[in-house]
Amino acid sequence: MYKILIADDRHEGYEQEYEIFKSVDAEVIVEKSQDENVLAEAVKGVDGLLVNLSPITAKVIQAMDKCKCVCRYGVGYDNVDANALKEKGIFLANVPDYCQEDVSDHALALIMDCVRKISRKDRAVRKGQWNLTGVQAVYRMTGKVFGFLGYGGIARCLHRKIDGFNFEKVLVYDPFVKEDSIEYKNTQLVSLDQLCKEADCISVHAPLNEQTKGILGENEFKLMKSNAIVVNTSRGGLIDTDDLISSLKTGEIACAGLDVFESEPLEADSQLRMLENVTLTDHAGWYSHEAIIELKTKAAQNVLVAVQGETPRYVVKI
Repeated sequence: MYKILIADDRHEGYEQEYEIFKSVDAEVIVEKSQDENVLAEAVKGVDGLLVNLSPITAKVIQAMDKCKCVCRYGVGYDNVDANALKEKGIFLANVPDYCQEDVSDHALALIMDCVRKISRKDRAVRKGQWNLTGVQAVYRMTGKVFGFLGYGGIARCLHRKIDGFNFEKVLVYDPFVKEDSIEYKNTQLVSLDQLCKEADCISVHAPLNEQTKGILGENEFKLMKSNAIVVNTSRGGLIDTDDLISSLKTGEIACAGLDVFESEPLEADSQLRMLENVTLTDHAGWYSHEAIIELKTKAAQNVLVAVQGETPRYVVKI
């Protein structure tokens, strides 16, 4: 009855998708190429599209002649031309809540690694070094100031998890959040400059768009404390990489924990690989066994509902 395309080269299997689309006897096709021309040909005649990181450009969207819904496997959708979909009247959907616990866990792990210098100590001990306290200053978290850049679902999950650290206060920069929506005491909405000046640790949780691209750059790093920690589990493009590297090298900030990068995979010659005061992971914050099942199930349900003429549960408002 229906034809569903999965544009994805990341997942090993599609059991959840096949099971969901089996209920309407849909044909499910997997296209692993990320080539724009290949995708433009592949989307012809499809009723719905599930996509991971493949670029769904205006050219690809113009080739869609039946598609009712494009659903991104994940929260962000910066690889999809949302305006082109809007012009064609095609739903854009995502799965905004599938990995909130997992990404907030990962952010907390990076924060603790930066605070306690776990990765740096591990590397040093393996080389035979000991008594590292003199060269790796550690500051306790109690009494410090924590900052959120962006305060959506993942940030709120993280706030719940850090509430017991007894921070002096928690600062939030998010132009779309009202103070009465924040549940925790000692939490203030502030400007970006105040966040950068006062926070000992900043955890980044903003979406990537034209307004937020490079939101942390040279000027922001210069405002930060020399003991400041910056952790990013959202999108690499939110931070100017060259400015971050410079700040880490000069000691303008103490360290960073990064799960996302402007270019992924991280380039082999990236200077970030050479720095001791940065912890790097492979855009894995979203991952857990439970999260994958939830993601694939909810993404497929979005498309199933749309091809049957109804509005998906997780529609992106463009």
